[in-house]
Amino acid sequence: MQRQQVLMGQLMDLTNELVWLNRPEMQSALKGYKLNEIELLEKIGLITHPNVTKLANATYMTRGAISKLTKKLMEKELITSYQLPENKKEIYFRLTTQGEHINQTHQMLHQRFANRDKEVFTNMTDEEFDTVFRFIGRYREHLKKLPKSR
Repeated sequence: MQRQQVLMGQLMDLTNELVWLNRPEMQSALKGYKLNEIELLEKIGLITHPNVTKLANATYMTRGAISKLTKKLMEKELITSYQLPENKKEIYFRLTTQGEHINQTHQMLHQRFANRDKEVFTNMTDEEFDTVFRFIGRYREHLKKLPKSR
């Protein structure tokens, strides 16, 4: 159990360090936007025909939270809604030009951080990458099997 606790502590510390290091630049470049708004814009830009259900699953937010957030993003003119001709029931979302700009800024920051941290990954072997991927995959599969509390 000790090694498990140490590993989980190290993972949490790493995550917190990255957030602490990246936060000032993110806040400066994306001033006036909350993290969940930026995350939702990113998902809307990535997902084909994103709707409330797809966005809730992709962001680990409830459908109710997504509905509120998409309304807020539409009021800020960062996204618009649309329907497909063959399915007038479902509402989908797309980025506006302004929403696309925010998303591109966010992606540019991620690329800058990746370039900053590149030296850590340059000397990793395929075996090391595979080991990390296997661990993360097993852990995520375990978490998916747990009862949902939302």
